[in-house]
Amino acid sequence: MKFTEAVQYLLSLGHETLAMKLGLRSPDLLLAALGKPQRSLRSVQIAGTNGKGSTAVMLDSICRAAGINTGLYTSPHLTSITERIRINSAAISEDDFATLITTVRETSELLVAQGTIEALPTFFEQVTAAALLAYAPAKVDLAILETGLGGRLDATTAAGAEIVALTPIAMDHEQYLGNTLEEITAEKAAIIRPGVRAVLAEQDPRALQVILDRCKETQVEPVQSARIGSPAEASPEGRFCVTFQTDQHVYDRLWLGLLGQHQSQNAATAISLAEILNQSGFKISQKTIREGIENARHPGRLELIPGAPSFLLDGAHNPAGALALRRYLDDYARRPLTLIFGAMRDKQLDQMAGILFPVADLVVLTEIDNARSATTENLVKLATTAGVSNAVTASSSTDALQKAIAGTQSSGLICVTGSLYLIGELRPRLISRSSEP
Repeated sequence: MKFTEAVQYLLSLGHETLAMKLGLRSPDLLLAALGKPQRSLRSVQIAGTNGKGSTAVMLDSICRAAGINTGLYTSPHLTSITERIRINSAAISEDDFATLITTVRETSELLVAQGTIEALPTFFEQVTAAALLAYAPAKVDLAILETGLGGRLDATTAAGAEIVALTPIAMDHEQYLGNTLEEITAEKAAIIRPGVRAVLAEQDPRALQVILDRCKETQVEPVQSARIGSPAEASPEGRFCVTFQTDQHVYDRLWLGLLGQHQSQNAATAISLAEILNQSGFKISQKTIREGIENARHPGRLELIPGAPSFLLDGAHNPAGALALRRYLDDYARRPLTLIFGAMRDKQLDQMAGILFPVADLVVLTEIDNARSATTENLVKLATTAGVSNAVTASSSTDALQKAIAGTQSSGLICVTGSLYLIGELRPRLISRSSEP
């Protein structure tokens, strides 16, 4: 298959969330038929509700600073699906992606024809298999795997990572993971298995108890993420200087590469993971940990794009993410502030709207080109409930961008949020716009 054919094939399997089938039987059998590529890899798996992508990016940056060849697997992508599979920070080529998916497709279809599995593995399962298949021939020293959804039955768990981490857990994806924080935590904490090393970020006490019970059940002694000192300093755009302390070292006045005070927790988790890797045979010094944290970049997460007006892109897609964004906007956003908002209908939109809409001088509501998108009619109802009277609707993300620019003074800020899918639609245009003379 060529690249466009490979993408169309994956899309034919159904939307990666709507057509999702949680379970490890298919990915286990698929990876076995592909020669068990995960067996030749050392890997770290990161699960949680918020911050797992940022933590993965920081750890990848640390490892590359230490000269470690990395494979980074994240989801979703912003512009091209090739972004999900990175080797030493670079997305694989379209030709390589097509070759991998062709191999995975042929193997999947053979398994169905043999009656080994009843149906083709899902979109996410096949892309995960392609990632693991890509890393071995590339001589990757360490694969860093961001869990897609949950943990217990997520395809990334089939990789059998030796080191795992749990970022803060909150309510999200209730229709798949459970209706209480304890149920959701149990699904995510299941990546803690006998024999692994586990790093825990700060957690809600209810979530922490579930995690500690899982650790006791599996006889795993958890490692708490690095202790975080009070911010010593912050730049005008919201980049923080923080001191971290572990049982081994003190990282004094470390400037975070990613914006927002909430990134301190993700940095703390990445630091503790890096120290465990150092204990496990990888040579990672304090110097390279500092360098990696300071140089980490994560498009679409509090990403500032200069201009008149300037833009802030943040994929806050649940109440916890919205709260982190709101804190940043309260402290660092230029005014007037316009919000472009579009989100998936299965999210806690009422809470997100109540958190974000009131801070904006203008709210532009739009639908996303995605089967799960909330309608503008529903978003308008949420704005009304939130007591917001300054909301307008747009027929598309392009229309929303035009209305936001027209309604915002050149000295102001336009924040695009609600979903990474929305950011994926708009980011290429905004990057192009910022590079114009």
